Amino acid sequence: MEKLLLLSLLLSLAIITCSATIYTVGDNSGWDISTNLDTWVADKKFKIGDTLLFQYSSTFSVDEVTKQNFDTCNTSKVLANYGNGNTTVPLTKVGDRYFVCGNKLYCLGGMKLHVHVDDDGKSISPTLAPKAVAGSDQRTATLPGSPSTKKNLSI
Repeated sequence: MEKLLLLSLLLSLAIITCSATIYTVGDNSGWDISTNLDTWVADKKFKIGDTLLFQYSSTFSVDEVTKQNFDTCNTSKVLANYGNGNTTVPLTKVGDRYFVCGNKLYCLGGMKLHVHVDDDGKSISPTLAPKAVAGSDQRTATLPGSPSTKKNLSI
């Protein structure tokens, strides 16, 4: 019974942690001056493995910039420049990412996007494991690579 419960738990965790999302920036409106990107991004939780999809007309472009350049809509020194109308940007590390339209007037008009990327939850630290509750069922296991180290695991 314990093995079945453990297998079910592991499968559930695998399904949850393997789900990456492709976010179409601006949804149906796309990367456009008429899209309220602050409202669009407000309820999003970006994580490692997700992808941003920018869809836009040839009038626009997407520049990835630093925070300082984001705040001032400066596109003279960009980290990356995209102009193909159908740009995918994979989110590969934790942190803040900043995108602006290459046309400064459009950027000043609100055509810019800041996303914060969180950990995908795949890297679980042993120090984050829940502590055993008094009276709970515990097992002792030897961790691989350190035969003399033992940790109590709650089941």
